[in-house]
Amino acid sequence: MSALPENPLLPIPIHQYREGNTGVPYAFQFDSGKPGPTVGITALVHGNEVCGAHALDLLLREKFRPARGKLTLIFGNVAAYSRFDPNEPTASRFVDEDMNRVWGSNALDGERHSIELERAREIEPLIGEIDLLLDLHSMQQFSPPLMLSGPLAKGRELAAKVGVPATVVADEGHKAGVRMRDYAGFGDPSSQKNALLVECGQHWEQASRKVAIETMFRFLKATHLADDALLATHGIAGAPPAQKFVTVTDAVTIESDDFVFAQTYTGLECIPAAGTEIARDGGKPVLTPYDNCVLIMPTKRLKPGQTAVRLGRYIAA
Repeated sequence: MSALPENPLLPIPIHQYREGNTGVPYAFQFDSGKPGPTVGITALVHGNEVCGAHALDLLLREKFRPARGKLTLIFGNVAAYSRFDPNEPTASRFVDEDMNRVWGSNALDGERHSIELERAREIEPLIGEIDLLLDLHSMQQFSPPLMLSGPLAKGRELAAKVGVPATVVADEGHKAGVRMRDYAGFGDPSSQKNALLVECGQHWEQASRKVAIETMFRFLKATHLADDALLATHGIAGAPPAQKFVTVTDAVTIESDDFVFAQTYTGLECIPAAGTEIARDGGKPVLTPYDNCVLIMPTKRLKPGQTAVRLGRYIAA
């Protein structure tokens, strides 16, 4: 059982959005009628990461319409979201499998079936139309918010245009499967398509809602679908603080049922010395490969095949 904090951020009703306006449940598209990119914002790729649902709900209630191009809004794993239980709040992450590991063609075009795969296949035509994507997530740990830009320069450039969160992580994703952020052209250096994944903070903290909303509005401004007036209306003013960029060099994949961290890590700890033991896996030490090694998103889901933690170093913007 995972305890909720005091005054937790909880799921909100979204049944009113079931019909959408695209022919796909819980999916909307708004066309400005003016030239511009197709911009997408997705939430609930993991059903327990509720801050994104709060952000999309705000945008839909306020009847926001893009100044140019098209805007696509998608609530992802609604089946998992609907199963939320406050006594087991993390159990609604997915029903059958992680929906953010199924975006490779081998899964989408394969013969396997699961609730998450069927939903991914349902929304894939809409995702395929998107030129610029923001995927809203949150984290297990109490950690500063992170923007995951992928490994390409174009991802870092888009993250810098958005300006928040303060830490941008350039990473390759997971061995367990392809993320939506890396789907098709998003992960192709020759394509103009681009995507960002933002980890807005810990799942149940009210602050993660604020991060999701600010990042969403700054993303709409960066893609020229909105202007400063929209940000000002929501109390977002001025330039954000300077960002720091981290490039991931290694991912520690759990190999045994006996994996344990050397101490409690929450993320962005900078380990000064190479060769420092940060964990043991089946009795074997896991060591930092270089000085000033940054620990990124250590997990509590310590199962073989999962990424335990990613290792990175700070780089110039």
